[in-house]
Amino acid sequence: MLDPRIYRAAFFPLLFVLVLVGFSLREQPRGATTTLAPDAFDGAGAFRQLDALATAAPNREPGSAGDARIAARVREGLRANGFDVSSRRFQAQTSAGERTVETVLGERTGFSSRRILVVTQRDAVGSPARAQLSATAALLELARVLGQRTLDRTLVLASISGGPAAARELAQNPGGPVDAVIVLGDMAGTETVQPLVVPWGDDASVAPLQLRRTVELALGTEATLRSSGSSPASQFTRLAVPLTVGLQGPFVGAGLPAVLLSASGERPPAADQPVSRERMTAFGRTALRSVSALDSNPEVAPPSAYVLIERKLLPAWPIRLLGAALLLPVLLAAIDGFARVRRRHEPVGSWLRWVGACALPFVLGLLLTLLLKLTGLLDAVPPGPVAAGAIPRDGTALAAIVSVLVVIVLGWFALRPLVARLVGAQGDPATPGAASAVVLVLCALALVVWLVNPYAALLLVPALHFWLLAIGSQSRIHPFAALALFLAGLLPPLLIAYSYMHQLGLDPLELAWMGVLLVAGGGIGFGMALVWALLLGCAGAVLTIVLRSWSGGPEASAPVTVRGPSSYAGPGSLGGTESALRR
Repeated sequence: MLDPRIYRAAFFPLLFVLVLVGFSLREQPRGATTTLAPDAFDGAGAFRQLDALATAAPNREPGSAGDARIAARVREGLRANGFDVSSRRFQAQTSAGERTVETVLGERTGFSSRRILVVTQRDAVGSPARAQLSATAALLELARVLGQRTLDRTLVLASISGGPAAARELAQNPGGPVDAVIVLGDMAGTETVQPLVVPWGDDASVAPLQLRRTVELALGTEATLRSSGSSPASQFTRLAVPLTVGLQGPFVGAGLPAVLLSASGERPPAADQPVSRERMTAFGRTALRSVSALDSNPEVAPPSAYVLIERKLLPAWPIRLLGAALLLPVLLAAIDGFARVRRRHEPVGSWLRWVGACALPFVLGLLLTLLLKLTGLLDAVPPGPVAAGAIPRDGTALAAIVSVLVVIVLGWFALRPLVARLVGAQGDPATPGAASAVVLVLCALALVVWLVNPYAALLLVPALHFWLLAIGSQSRIHPFAALALFLAGLLPPLLIAYSYMHQLGLDPLELAWMGVLLVAGGGIGFGMALVWALLLGCAGAVLTIVLRSWSGGPEASAPVTVRGPSSYAGPGSLGGTESALRR
């Protein structure tokens, strides 16, 4: 099926694309600064405020009485410092299930209607969670300082409860045009976890570099701390499979420039994390300096997709071009192979139905996950990822994971062969028609992924090339080599999973539980989840073809009907070789 000449020739445009990628690297923009001294932030006063808040409400699950007490204190503090205060109450899916939560907003109008948002989360899982509550204490101290200043931009201080659902609601209804969002996390914890300035979004975009550098410069000045950057591989992971447990994610996903400032990094601090007055002072002044710098400088660019390589910035458009150049050889080989198979009158339509039967078990697993939410068996399904331990991994979690796996396994071994027979997709899969059908479906799905997210398409490139060589080669390769090529195609997704386990502190079971919650809660859209289910079906089809090749394929099982002398049935037994023609 595979013509090596067409496949090799299709790599030629890649040379020009690599040159364009090299020339597309550009300098990084600088962050904004301010001449206003942030010494007005009283760290000792904020620390006393933290003690008072923690004593008033040691337990603050979303929508609880403790959560309501902290919301009331925030309203009083904002109003006392001259802010126009409003509240929004709504139903939200939280880590504790569906709850009525409240967002408290304090607005101070500036010369411009464009807004700077400072956002904190007041609810917490566990008790006393003083480090997580430190953001609310810092917010009230910022209200005291900024309530006395004349501002160029409108300042909005927001206290939310409910996690990703509340952040998404505020991102969709900010009340006006937004120039920047600073989410305050752990402002007083004694443990430091990098990165201290988190830019990731819940889609394939990142906070603008100007905003990141502004907060990082303030952090270096006030706390003498440096927020370490991520390696290109980690950045690619975040863009190819967007996932973040920080509350800046929904804002970036909504197109608002946002970062998270937190001593504990992306993950929330532990409930028993000790706090420090010195750390509260340093991070509070960092937040105040950042707001002052953003207030007095030009507008910040919107979020976009980019990768930082050393001191250069690589934008998204060369990545999209690179993905197209790497997909082109497989696409041309698939089209040419399909034409060759049709000229030989090999069936392809029936094998396309067979690929659909292979994908059916994974589609059923997807539908079961959604059904678990609709029936209420999963009662806590936030619309975005939450940190490990926020939703307990109890018997319900284990039952959900096991039930999905059982449906997939039973669907593959019992339902798949039955459906294949019903749709007329029978025969030996180790045929050119089956290989052509699988490669065509893989190419179609890869093009869909490339249109939505070029970084995710690069994730599929090794599988497309390796699997094409494993099942599409005209000269049969050794079964062990074919199996090695199949496993090599699975390596990039496995590395992505390992990277997230390391960055978010997850074990394999917690990662599977997070995946179930993301699908059930809509953190992964149904359309994209369906595409990945179909890709898993194609992987199963490729593995089936590879394993069938161990028995030699249909040629090995065909009986020998032509024999020469002494049962010889090799080349030359009927003449036609070069030596025979000379005679």
